[in-house]
Amino acid sequence: MFYVYVLFSKSCNLYYKGFTSDISKRLEYHNSGKSTYTSKATDWELVYQHEFKKKKISLIEEKRLKKLYRFSHEKIISYFLNNN
Repeated sequence: MFYVYVLFSKSCNLYYKGFTSDISKRLEYHNSGKSTYTSKATDWELVYQHEFKKKKISLIEEKRLKKLYRFSHEKIISYFLNNN
């Protein structure tokens, strides 16, 4: 399985969008400071995830999410949290 995910850092007040096949390892990687973009914080938390069977489809969704504005991210996350 493949996952598109959104992380949020309270200290930076930022969202980070990504793709992985192992969410727990990826979250650990971001919080360890090893990722260039997310190394400014160690308080990243998973706020959204969507599972896909095909890698190609998950990469298309990741690209779509990265093009959205913050308001759209927050609407998607709110919907996800209220329906899970």
